Amino acid sequence: MSRSRHVLVPFGTRPEVVKLAPVVAAMLAAGHRVTTVDTGQHTDPALASSLQEALGLVPTHRYRLPAEQPARTGALHADAADAVARFAPDLVLALGDTNTVPAYALAARGAGVPFAHVEAGLRSLNMRSVEEVNRRVAAAAAQLHFAPTRRAAAFLAAEGVEPERVFVVGNPVVDTLVARGVTPTPVDERDGVLVTAHRPTNVDDPARLARLVAVVRSLAERVGAVTFPVHPRTAARLSASGLDRELDHPAITLTGPMDYDKLLVTLASSRLAVTDSGGIQEEAAYLGVPVVVLRSSTPRWEGVEAGTTTLAGLADDAAGAAVLTAALAHASPAGQERAASAPCPYGDGTTGAQVAAILADERTDALLALTEPDHTDGHLPW
Repeated sequence: MSRSRHVLVPFGTRPEVVKLAPVVAAMLAAGHRVTTVDTGQHTDPALASSLQEALGLVPTHRYRLPAEQPARTGALHADAADAVARFAPDLVLALGDTNTVPAYALAARGAGVPFAHVEAGLRSLNMRSVEEVNRRVAAAAAQLHFAPTRRAAAFLAAEGVEPERVFVVGNPVVDTLVARGVTPTPVDERDGVLVTAHRPTNVDDPARLARLVAVVRSLAERVGAVTFPVHPRTAARLSASGLDRELDHPAITLTGPMDYDKLLVTLASSRLAVTDSGGIQEEAAYLGVPVVVLRSSTPRWEGVEAGTTTLAGLADDAAGAAVLTAALAHASPAGQERAASAPCPYGDGTTGAQVAAILADERTDALLALTEPDHTDGHLPW
């Protein structure tokens, strides 16, 4: 017998919208009832609404967060508790590693509602990373772990998660790419470099920001024309420091945040992506585009293992120089062919359907049960 469950799905940022849209669509198609909540975490509400409409993920309810920290964090957690109480779901399902995830994971557990985590098991092993902490909170709270890869599942197993609770289903970003008909561009038709940077560790540090600007100029001069969609946070830091003037270069095109479809077209037609974004690493793998990651660690190790992704942070001048070295290698004919021929390690476009089917399976009832263990007979759990 199949189950129809009421699932509360929160999302607060652009990557969550992109990746959760196909999961929500699949759950609805399978007969589940889905309540969606915009948590207000996106820095540009208008841009968030536009993307939600484009991908068909219009929320049931929207929250608005104050601009200032820590009031913003407190409001996010308060809203999460309100949403769980207001909508009374059978299950809360969240994706990824933004601040939305632990807020709703903890709200669910506080209300005695089971929690499921999509994109479970990613680990950068960087304990300075807030996202890494968020992932581990999600793992501690979840009854169901929808891991994108076997490596992610292995991380969960190493942390003691019971194997019957882990399902390797791929990453739903591939579902979105397949649904939107995005296809790789032939190597001989690619040109230029796509650059994105938004992480506080890169753009809030004046020295790293200066290295980023130097890297962008070097890419434009030695690899190819650069397209740089500037995140609002990055734009503010560049303007405040005066470094935006250093990017006034004939081979550098600065834009605001791009429409998602335009970003995908730009990525697919580029010879290389240089980024600190996690999602672009996955999208580039599907499109066969090599990546230089502006970090010294990544939760997406599959690309590094395949040789199509290189880690090169901005911690010092030597690291900045390594970005250009890696970029030149990936932009070479051999680097281009290697990335173009590598299989995508992040799934086949059926993640949403797999999640929906697992939730519909009556055997999942036992995994969602929140029961207190009974050790009154004196036996120990080890």
